[in-house]
Amino acid sequence: MPYIPFTDEQKVLANSVDLEEFLRMRGEKLERVGREHKLIYYDSSGRHDSITLRGSTWFDHKNQTGGGAIKFMQEFYGMDFQTAVQELLGQRVTPLSHSPPKAIAKEEKKEFKLPEANSNMHRVYAYLIKQRFINPNIISHFAKQHTLYEDKEHHNAVFVGVDENGVPRQASKRSTNSYGNSFRITCQGSDTRYSFAHFGESKRLYVFEAPIDMMSFLTLYPKDWQKHSCIAMNGVYENAVLTALKSHSNLSEIVLCVDNDEGGIEAVDRLRDILNENGYSNVKRLAPPYKDWNEVLKAKNGAPALPAVPNKHKEEYHRQVGNLQYLKCRPDKLTSQIYAAFKNEQYKYLAEYALAGSAFFIDKSCENGMFAKLRAKLKAEYKPYTDKGKVAAKQRNLQECVMAVMKDLRQTARTREQSINTAKLLYQLADRAVRSSVEETLSEPVAEHIESEDIVSEPEPFMEFG
Repeated sequence: MPYIPFTDEQKVLANSVDLEEFLRMRGEKLERVGREHKLIYYDSSGRHDSITLRGSTWFDHKNQTGGGAIKFMQEFYGMDFQTAVQELLGQRVTPLSHSPPKAIAKEEKKEFKLPEANSNMHRVYAYLIKQRFINPNIISHFAKQHTLYEDKEHHNAVFVGVDENGVPRQASKRSTNSYGNSFRITCQGSDTRYSFAHFGESKRLYVFEAPIDMMSFLTLYPKDWQKHSCIAMNGVYENAVLTALKSHSNLSEIVLCVDNDEGGIEAVDRLRDILNENGYSNVKRLAPPYKDWNEVLKAKNGAPALPAVPNKHKEEYHRQVGNLQYLKCRPDKLTSQIYAAFKNEQYKYLAEYALAGSAFFIDKSCENGMFAKLRAKLKAEYKPYTDKGKVAAKQRNLQECVMAVMKDLRQTARTREQSINTAKLLYQLADRAVRSSVEETLSEPVAEHIESEDIVSEPEPFMEFG
């Protein structure tokens, strides 16, 4: 379609469209979960509900990507930027005629009800002790708190989340079946603001992906564990963590103990950003030396254990940024250099020209040193959860960034503020160029590089962090 020069105001307006309302009018199915909605859709592989919505923002918990309304249209409907903005602006101006009646769109809130308890916990104890190697005393503690029991119908392990008054608000079931496919599922009507947890008196909260990970950790490091707090998110949903922090004023230090795999590594950065936005800056990571804490427990007991899985995008991005070489900026040649590198898909040169230009516009008196600082900044600021878009979308983003830089470089005389803005645009271009180069590299068979900067080989979980 022809290029439409949208104004900044139009882009902001499109990106602020209420996705919940917009998707209902498109006939999509949504289910309320606490203060959010889940998008329910089907494809050839079955039913999906990993995408949550809140206002104009969304997040796909399965693929660890999210953003605003425009990006949603690009990712979910495969639209280009122009079409996405037009569609969203059109919805704001003239709502679609096939909007469902409010009575239909309104969803019934499902009542939360705990599964009926079995008269004993024999199968749950057998499963957690013999297959998961969890300490019986840890199991008994939660059983006495009535936050772990065995359901009557299928003999699943039921993990319960209670509110500030000890009232059950959430539950998840985990199969104890030794054969066939095991499963874990959240019970209908659960309030995701609560989850399986223990709260102590210290300032520290340990965060896990699943109840079994949490209990495995406590089995590995039982000393004084009840003094501290720990919570299982049932995935990488942050709702329960935020609720716990707000309900317990003593908690000020968060230790993320999520899985040491691709998704867990992405979740660390995403959760840290969310926690920082909510005023919690003391956030650390404790990574298991295997895939998760139960795999560590298995290895300790001589059972086969799954290894840690590196995040390929993060590894490759760090490697490529580390290989960027300083090229002295030629302001009179920078526009042609950037254009030629982009046109020829020479992403490494594009990143080097852009980063050198950024260093020049920040402080041309120490350009070489500034280049090194910006290179380190790129590496430190890269977050794989922000790098989950499709290749075509990344190419569009790179092209848009090149166009913005080319337009900006046409300025002749510029103020200090304008120079800083130019430096920011060039820095952003360097980042996007490296991301495109990473995609190109990972599309070909390459030798793996093990990144270990975040991995704790011999963790001391209840140590005093510095």
